[in-house]
Amino acid sequence: MRCLVTGAAGFIGSHLAERLVRDGHEVVGIDDLSAGSRENLVDAPQVDLVVGDVRDAELVRRLAGGCAVVFHLAAVRSVVRSLDEPTLATSVNVVGSLSVLEAARATGARVILASSSSVYGNQERFPLWESAEPRPRSPYAASKLAMEVYAAAWWRTYGTPTISLRFFNVFGPRMDATGPYALVVPIFIRALLDGRPLVIHGDGDQARDFTYVDDVVEATLLAANTAEDAFGRVFNIGGGRSPTSIRELVRLIGKIVGVDPNPILEPARPGDVSRTEADLSAARKVLGYRPAVTIDEGLARTVAWFRGVPADASNTAQ
Repeated sequence: MRCLVTGAAGFIGSHLAERLVRDGHEVVGIDDLSAGSRENLVDAPQVDLVVGDVRDAELVRRLAGGCAVVFHLAAVRSVVRSLDEPTLATSVNVVGSLSVLEAARATGARVILASSSSVYGNQERFPLWESAEPRPRSPYAASKLAMEVYAAAWWRTYGTPTISLRFFNVFGPRMDATGPYALVVPIFIRALLDGRPLVIHGDGDQARDFTYVDDVVEATLLAANTAEDAFGRVFNIGGGRSPTSIRELVRLIGKIVGVDPNPILEPARPGDVSRTEADLSAARKVLGYRPAVTIDEGLARTVAWFRGVPADASNTAQ
């Protein structure tokens, strides 16, 4: 099968592209390398990586030619960055998604779109069902919700097969720990490995449904092969366990690294939510998704990867 991966040099995109190559598929990738790195694809040299902007509709349409599936992972992915640059986040995430949807409509490809649990915002009832009212608290979350709505409309209006996956707090090797918009798992790991102070934003009781990247890749591949009753729908993709508090996350990473963390508490950041927890009933029933990697095992693999990466080299090579 020939397929296109947008954001192919990024954290999740590179893991997906590598798995597709390993499974014998022909993979074309597009990435502007603003957050991704060619180094992320060093173990998948077969990927035909094109450096370009996903908002370039003609380029995306050309790359999608002959593809059975388009995996759309390219995005301005940080909540904090979207608060700093809301116009950029909206442009890349919404206009880029329209480029992908139009390319798929022209070529007949199925589209699997990476959405986010951030669309839920703060909720009162858990776990979170896909039918819960979205309450986005950042431009990033709003842009992902808009992408889902467009994807469903393209299925209903044009018959373009689309499936949106709401990823919950994905972590694993190749995460960026050095940039201003790095996420909590790589920041904590890098700080503890380097012997630097570890900062928690908020009281530490906020909890997340951490999901290992290999499980996310598996869910994405299941969506690419599922039946038509999944088209136009949204599915939660989480870790399949009770959420982990940020304080507990620090303890788990400290245990793996072999240090006793003494985190510093600072004010919560704008746009943060208090809890994420995915109900996986629909993903289990329709996609056959069953997460396999525990948070302990996932963190151990991630720490092992960071031990082999210099402190100033995470995802910086272009």
